[in-house]
Amino acid sequence: MFRVLIASFVLCLGQCAASAQSAEADSTKAKSLKILLVTGGCCHDYDFQTKALQLAFQKQNVDAVWTVVNDGGSGTDAQIDLYDKADWAAGFDVVIHNECFAATKDPEYIRRITKAHHDGANAVVIHCAMHTYRDAEIDDWREFLGVTSRRHDHQSNYKIDVVAKGHPIMKGYPADHVSAMDELYIIEKLWPRAKALATSVSERDGKAYPVLWINRYGKARVFGTTYGHSNETFEDDVFLGSVVRGTQWAAGHLKPAGKKKAAAK
Repeated sequence: MFRVLIASFVLCLGQCAASAQSAEADSTKAKSLKILLVTGGCCHDYDFQTKALQLAFQKQNVDAVWTVVNDGGSGTDAQIDLYDKADWAAGFDVVIHNECFAATKDPEYIRRITKAHHDGANAVVIHCAMHTYRDAEIDDWREFLGVTSRRHDHQSNYKIDVVAKGHPIMKGYPADHVSAMDELYIIEKLWPRAKALATSVSERDGKAYPVLWINRYGKARVFGTTYGHSNETFEDDVFLGSVVRGTQWAAGHLKPAGKKKAAAK
């Protein structure tokens, strides 16, 4: 009888272990990031940047399912059909905005986009997304971004200073990193719910401006970077790594930085 009980216990352990492995596999599968990338517009090589982003996620072993909407042509004024649907962001863990439409300024159109984010669509905003809807009189998009910017300095290699070293997005970020050839955006305002993660100093006015940050907009988590102009930037592993981690953070898939254990006495 005792041997039967032991055998039953061992069998249960094996079944439980198999169930746990199966559950872990299902959990891992469930953690796949569903990403909507909205891209297009003026001034950049969006096909190259899209491919570079996708390869970066692969390199970091982040399982991502991509939906890419490259629309609006190559000008500065366009309205994308995607945003005609009230539920345009439904089903995605995070939306990456890498578009450039500075002259688009219709308030109703812009608010269809920001409403989805305010209601909980997490986001990543890259480079010219900060100048998208720049001509608009309303501030909804700027509040969503977490920064207000209307101009940029010349292209250069800018030193990047980490100011939030404990944040998980900045884990492993080199202290002496210098950007690829890129533009420094002048940030006029950091919105109240935004927090700078890293800054760069203007070679013109000597002031430090946020270049990586996080923001809370309604129910949404937002990660932003003003770098991303050149193809060279999208070949920079440090830049790409920060975007991958920022995307994971925005989607709620990035664990907080672990606390150090107290030294044994």
